[in-house]
Amino acid sequence: MDETTLTPVTEPIAPGAPGIPPTWSSSSKDMVGCALGSSRLWYTVGYGIVNEVYYPRIDIPQIRDLGFIVADDKGFWVEVKRLRGRSLRTAAPGVPGVEVVHHHPRFDLTLRIAPDQQRDVLLIDVTLEGDESLRPYALLAPHLGGTGHDNRAVIDEYHGRRVLWAEQGPFGLALAAVDAAQRDAWGRASAGYVGMSDGWQDFKRNGAMHWQYREAGPGNVALMGELPRRSTLALGFGSSRESAATLAVGALMQPFANHWQAHIDSWQAWHAGCGQSCKSAPDLPMALREQFTTSAMVLRTHLDVTYPGAMVASLSIPWGNTRNERGGYHLVWPRDLVECAGALLALGAEDKAREVLRYLISTQHADGHWNQNQWLGGKPFWQAIQLDEAAFPVLLAARLHERDALAGTEVTDMVRRALGFIARTGPASDQDRWEEDAGVNAFTLAACIAALVAGAEFLESPARDMARALADDWNSQIEEWTVARGTTLARRIGVAGYYVRIAPSRTLMDEEALKETLPIKNRVQDPGLPASEQIGTDFLQLVRFGLRRADDPLIIDTLKVVDELLKVDTPSGPAWHRYNGDGYGEHPDGTSFDGTGQGRAWPLLTGERGHYELCAGRDPLPMLTAMVSMCGQSGMMPEQVWDSEPIPARWLYPGRPTGSAMPLAWAHAEYIKLAASRTLGAPIDRPEAVWKRYQGKRPPATWRHWCEQAPIGHVTTGQRLRICLHAPSTVQWSLDGWHTVHELRTDDSGLGLHMAAPDIRMMAVGTQIDFSFRNDDVGVVNDQRYRIEVTG
Repeated sequence: MDETTLTPVTEPIAPGAPGIPPTWSSSSKDMVGCALGSSRLWYTVGYGIVNEVYYPRIDIPQIRDLGFIVADDKGFWVEVKRLRGRSLRTAAPGVPGVEVVHHHPRFDLTLRIAPDQQRDVLLIDVTLEGDESLRPYALLAPHLGGTGHDNRAVIDEYHGRRVLWAEQGPFGLALAAVDAAQRDAWGRASAGYVGMSDGWQDFKRNGAMHWQYREAGPGNVALMGELPRRSTLALGFGSSRESAATLAVGALMQPFANHWQAHIDSWQAWHAGCGQSCKSAPDLPMALREQFTTSAMVLRTHLDVTYPGAMVASLSIPWGNTRNERGGYHLVWPRDLVECAGALLALGAEDKAREVLRYLISTQHADGHWNQNQWLGGKPFWQAIQLDEAAFPVLLAARLHERDALAGTEVTDMVRRALGFIARTGPASDQDRWEEDAGVNAFTLAACIAALVAGAEFLESPARDMARALADDWNSQIEEWTVARGTTLARRIGVAGYYVRIAPSRTLMDEEALKETLPIKNRVQDPGLPASEQIGTDFLQLVRFGLRRADDPLIIDTLKVVDELLKVDTPSGPAWHRYNGDGYGEHPDGTSFDGTGQGRAWPLLTGERGHYELCAGRDPLPMLTAMVSMCGQSGMMPEQVWDSEPIPARWLYPGRPTGSAMPLAWAHAEYIKLAASRTLGAPIDRPEAVWKRYQGKRPPATWRHWCEQAPIGHVTTGQRLRICLHAPSTVQWSLDGWHTVHELRTDDSGLGLHMAAPDIRMMAVGTQIDFSFRNDDVGVVNDQRYRIEVTG
């Protein structure tokens, strides 16, 4: 196609520019995510090579990398991914067809990359210009079955065409090549063992291609083949090497230009179908509008086809060049999925957001919760409980309902079960959103309270009344549970108090529990900080969801502490760490995170701060600008950016991407939502029912709830009390030290809690309410006695 139709991503990178790694495998630097229209293949492209091929039907990556060598057969050879000179362009704005040109004084190697719209095939058009003595060579490292182990590589013929094949168990791949006349294009070819007899080792030892081994394996294998100066490659995947070859060769039986144009047409039709909202605010600077389109592309790229509505957290593996793992971020987190669905709604893609909701309904457990994360087909991976992940699907249902966009999707049962799980489990969570510690967390509380209020709209009484009353109760207690006051840190910064990162679960009964040490597990040595000295950014969700106002004095005080401890001013703009003491990031010397390290700044948190700025009446444009500046060369937004002194030897520069996940789908979703919120004038994902109920103000709680999983120690005079149990029970209670005993049978709340409400409305300050209970279903008596005190 004509050169003018290609859209530049950046200027060519000059030697010494940041963000260019010396090696590449399945790590995450500067990827371009590419989706495939109707195809089921997912892949990402970095520096003109295919780094990860992702096959949603089996939920695992299928290759480690696909790269190129240029050589003259006389001792000169260059692996092009190590070249600093390179330019990268997309086929059109928001279209993940990629052209990469690798520049060298002796040659230019141009790679154009696009999928087949009908087959599980990735196509690469190869053009070498310059010194006529040079030839390109393709290197492919299979990771079939998501691992380098037990792969077999073979050079063979398939119906008269030479094919580079690999197999492992039920998985097969085939790399075929044709010239301009669609004739078999492979020259010499070889299969070898990685690090011993692979093609790269051949060039390293001999300066040219000398080896032509027919097969290798089982083991960690690699393939290499010689190409003419102009050719097209097809990398096909199937349930056998033959089926993969059938797909690959079939894709090559038409000009690459046909695939290229079909890919552009498909993507442009999708963008057009999103409507005016895809264009974002017309007053955004051009670079920010372009990033909006790129981020929309990234989100659609992450949508699965085999399992509609599913999205992995990232097509990359954080620090993937240092490990061999199937999981990485190639998993579905319900929280990340709903965050991305919110961005799809902002784009006008209501049909895609609906599919997300339907996928979530199909993978909800009977008790109401979701897996911590899972493979695309729903099989669990990690299995801890994160309470906010039970809340977010309810919030998505509410958002769709607000837009009259449920389109017949019945959500009442899902909502009831999810709210029941929250009521029976909260307000403490086994893990926070960063998957590290148990306790009471402001972000998790905000999500759960918002879900109780928004979800109540779908329910009938008594479940509706219970959900709202519990939400009011928890909302009224946020400060009692999660705020530290009068600490050494507060005095040093000059504030009265601040929201902590996580309060230990025991804080529900005893505020002194904030003095307990909260472990930080991703450091070489735990710094041993008490919960009262650990600060995070999670409290901002209280403002975003409408539970607190932006000018609340405690919110403002916590911002001062956060900016003192967590803010980093990078050359790209401001960014924040997750919490003080965080160890999730490269080590100080720049070596990769290996279970421990040092936390870095997150562009995602810059977006969350932008939503706060909007709520405070300020323009979040500086935060949008910073997020764009932190992107990789191709507009991919990283999980983290480097925030220390530059380490050129490791390609780490302040404000630029680290080896963490990139692209991070959640970060791109946050950018889209912040741009859309700026146009709207309020957070686009703030539930209407929550704002209507609270208007950012802490409510008075008519009811306090003592629950088996969350006992409380006191109620305020004038408040009412519900004793909430997990089974039908009889409650015995006394106001005079068990001299006079009353009995109450529990009532079903409609949310899986069974409630008894002793009448304490006229009780004076200092009154002590003693109670015990027995399970009526099995006749088991709980011998333990409990006490609640009436306070002023």
